[in-house]
Amino acid sequence: MKHQDYCYGGGVKDWNKLLPKRLILDDLRVQSLQARIKNMASTQTRDVSDDRLPLTSGVELGTLNYIVTVEIAGRKMTVIVDTGSDLTWVQCQPCKSCYSQKEPLFNPTASPSYRTVPCNSSECQSLAFATGNTGICGENPPTCNYVVSYGDGSYTRGELAHDQLNLGKTPVDNFIFGCGRNNNGLFGGTSGLLGLGRSSISLVSQTKAIFGGFFSYCLPSTQSGASGSLVLGGNSSVYNTSSPISYTRMIPNPKLSTFYFLNLTGISFVGVTLQDSSFGKSSMLIDSGTVITRLPPTIYKALKAEFLKQFSGFPIAPAFSILDTCFNLSAYQEVDVPTIKLQFEGNAEMKVDINGVFYFVKTDASQVCLALASLSFEDEIGIIANYQQRNQRIIYDTKGSKLGFAQESCSFT
Repeated sequence: MKHQDYCYGGGVKDWNKLLPKRLILDDLRVQSLQARIKNMASTQTRDVSDDRLPLTSGVELGTLNYIVTVEIAGRKMTVIVDTGSDLTWVQCQPCKSCYSQKEPLFNPTASPSYRTVPCNSSECQSLAFATGNTGICGENPPTCNYVVSYGDGSYTRGELAHDQLNLGKTPVDNFIFGCGRNNNGLFGGTSGLLGLGRSSISLVSQTKAIFGGFFSYCLPSTQSGASGSLVLGGNSSVYNTSSPISYTRMIPNPKLSTFYFLNLTGISFVGVTLQDSSFGKSSMLIDSGTVITRLPPTIYKALKAEFLKQFSGFPIAPAFSILDTCFNLSAYQEVDVPTIKLQFEGNAEMKVDINGVFYFVKTDASQVCLALASLSFEDEIGIIANYQQRNQRIIYDTKGSKLGFAQESCSFT
């Protein structure tokens, strides 16, 4: 790793001042996911197509999530890619309360194919399972209104609707999405969100007849111009992987079936295998919408101890928000970044890319932190977040109920 001052581009000013808030709100998302998990726990295809969409960091639009551009009724919309959400939505005009976005708001009246979803429909009834909130009947006409609240305090409210969605060259007729009339939160300058969860209303389920329930992505770094890809469909010939694909099964959970779970069986750090009795005993959630990976406290404690042992020669820096293992590397031109490997059931392995090990709090490297954090309690669900998924081809095969991992450099401009 070579350190150099890095500019995020002209789209976001005072980014260093925004980082603490972004990480605090990332922690709120994690807390909300834990609460949602606990609440939920207590309560044939034709010829398959493939499409490849450019996928980039949303830093220049003010978000630490990843974005793609799709078309609704022929209008381009830049949306956040989120495997932890199900409902796809965009901001619509007229809007009662909308945050500022880069593109013009979607205008339903300009689309002859736009139509609202009735409140007595099965699609409206599916909202309760997909979003945690039941559909609400509007008046004149009795349309289905939705509410989705996110863990960081963000929300979207509007009506459920049908229209044509274009994913690259592939049209999806009568796609169900949310037309947001009241939206607020940390969506940056995006137009909305692309829901890649597993409920019947998600993009994955709605396009199953087209893409067979397959999708994959490679998340690039945050460097300006770096582009990865979101591939819809299971054609592995379009991947640019540099290692074999290793698969692990999705852990079934009927009460939490909208999420993607897998079994973490071990972690190795610079060739040292961490020892902890909780490996292999609890499932982990993989989520593209959470930024920093969260580990059970005992596993994180073991990782932190080994990290400090291996990195003992470098000066310690203050903790930053949820990141408590930080160093001052400003005096070093080069630093050997330690290798972290996550192991999963079935001998699957994900080698964390160099870009996913350290979090540069300050661009002069005077505060550089281990980019993983601890959960608050042992009984919470661990989360493999987008920062650690960079430069990997992550493959979701919902038909075969398995997840695949392979190294793929997708951060080059």
